[in-house]
Amino acid sequence: MRIQLAQRTEADALLGRSPLALLVGMLLDQQVAMEWAFTGPYTISERLGHDLTAEEIASYDPEAFAALLARKPAVHRYPTSMAGRVQALAAYLVEHYDGAPEGIWTDVTDGRELLRRLQELPGYGRQKAQIFLALLGKQLGVRPPGWREAAGPYGEEGSHRSVADVVDAESLDRVRAAKQEAKKAAKAQ
Repeated sequence: MRIQLAQRTEADALLGRSPLALLVGMLLDQQVAMEWAFTGPYTISERLGHDLTAEEIASYDPEAFAALLARKPAVHRYPTSMAGRVQALAAYLVEHYDGAPEGIWTDVTDGRELLRRLQELPGYGRQKAQIFLALLGKQLGVRPPGWREAAGPYGEEGSHRSVADVVDAESLDRVRAAKQEAKKAAKAQ
């Protein structure tokens, strides 16, 4: 299945071929529009002149990396803060997975283990880890036993709750509508 989270051909192509770009996009997916977040890895790679590597990002001078993300148009609403988070994620991947993000999911025995591994990533709390797990299962075919249960409500078949369910412009609209309904329900309580 083709990734369509950025809703930009070049950015989505990078997300489809680079597990690191996908993890970084998910990390950036907070307090900005989903498309902006998932275009971030492409913007970073364009500024670097090549696809992202965990080793390069982890070893990049922090001030220079923050400036790279802050250059107009900024990669995120909070480019300096997010630069530090992206570098922390990259450093973790280098230390624990030899810089190969797919190592997080290639040898897991079940969904609970995959969820645990995702939650250990810097910047990934339970909800972000569950959404990413659902994205792996629904769109990339990473489906260890119990993956749907570990992904919680985001793993439900036919749901439109998160980026895990976005496969085109129509599904993006459905996810946005579901999020608006959830916000209304929360305010009503």
